[in-house]
Amino acid sequence: MTPGTHDTAERPIFLGIDGGGTKTSFLLLDGGGRQLARHTTTTSYYLEIGFGALRVLLRDGVTETLKLAGVAPEQVTSAFAGLPAHGEDSALSADFDSLLAGALPRAVIGNDMVCSWAGSLGGDDGISVVAGTGSIAYGEWLGRGARAGGWGEVFGDEGSAYWLAREGLALFSRMADGRAAPGPLLGLVREHFQLAHDLDLCAAINGDAARSRLAQFARLVSAAAVDGDAQAIALLGRAGDELAALAGAIARQLALPAEAQVLVSYTGGVFEAGATVTDALRRALARDVPGATLIAPRFGPELGAAMYAARLAGFRLRPQG
Repeated sequence: MTPGTHDTAERPIFLGIDGGGTKTSFLLLDGGGRQLARHTTTTSYYLEIGFGALRVLLRDGVTETLKLAGVAPEQVTSAFAGLPAHGEDSALSADFDSLLAGALPRAVIGNDMVCSWAGSLGGDDGISVVAGTGSIAYGEWLGRGARAGGWGEVFGDEGSAYWLAREGLALFSRMADGRAAPGPLLGLVREHFQLAHDLDLCAAINGDAARSRLAQFARLVSAAAVDGDAQAIALLGRAGDELAALAGAIARQLALPAEAQVLVSYTGGVFEAGATVTDALRRALARDVPGATLIAPRFGPELGAAMYAARLAGFRLRPQG
C-alpha cells in the first residue's frame, strides 16, 4: 500500500462537506467512523464568491480529499454537502443540486444547518442552533424537520457573528460620539483598526465589507466582554436571547408536546464567547422551550456532514476520536 492510501475494498466510505460563510471542510470517513482524509478551504457562500467559483471550490475540494486518501470517486458510498443559502432561492434549486454532478456518483446537496444538527446531536431528535457567520436553527422530532432563521445579514441572522460585529461596531460609534458611556470596546476597536481618528472606521469597514470578513470583528465584542465591558456583555446576552427564540420557533413548528424533554445543542464561532452566551441561551430556553436541556455539541459539523451522508445510505455512523 502506498503512503497516504487506505485499503478501502468492500468497505463503505462517506464524504461530508460542511460549507460555511468563513470556511468549507471536507471529511472522508470509512464505515467504522475512521477518518481517511480531511481538507479545508475558503467560504462557500455563493452570494460572496459567485456560483461558478462555488462549483470549482467544491469539485477541487472533492478531488483533493479523495487524492489524500487514495480513494476513487466511485468508491464513495454516499456524500452530503451542506451549503449556506441552500433552499433560499427556488430558482437556484436545480443549480445547487447539480453542483457535484459528475464528480461523485452519489451526492446530495442540502443546507449547512443539517451538518450542525447531525453533528451536535449525534443524529438524535432535538434542536440545533447555529451561530456562525449567520444564524439558523434546525430540528427533527419523530421524523419531522423544521427550520427557523437563516434570513441573511440584511434583515436577519440575529445572534450571529455578523450581527454581533454590526451591533458591536454600532456600539463603538455611540461610545465615540458620547451617546453611550465609553467602555473597553472603544479602545479595542481603535487598536484593532489602528484608527488615527474614530471616523476612519467608516473607510476601514466600507472599503472591505465582505460578509465573512466583517463577521470576524465579533471577536472584539467578546474580548471587550472579557475586559468587563457591561455593554458588550449585554450584547452577548441579547445574542443568547435571539438564538433561544430560534429554538422556540422550531419547537412550535414541530408541535412539541408541552411535556416533551428535548435536547438543544449549538454550533458556531459565537459560542467561543463561552458562558456569557450559553448562560443567556439556557435562561431564555427555560422560557421559550421549557422542556429543553442544553448540551454541548457531541461532534462538529464536518463530522455531522459525514454522519448525515451515512444516514442517507442507511448507515448509523459513530465517528472515532
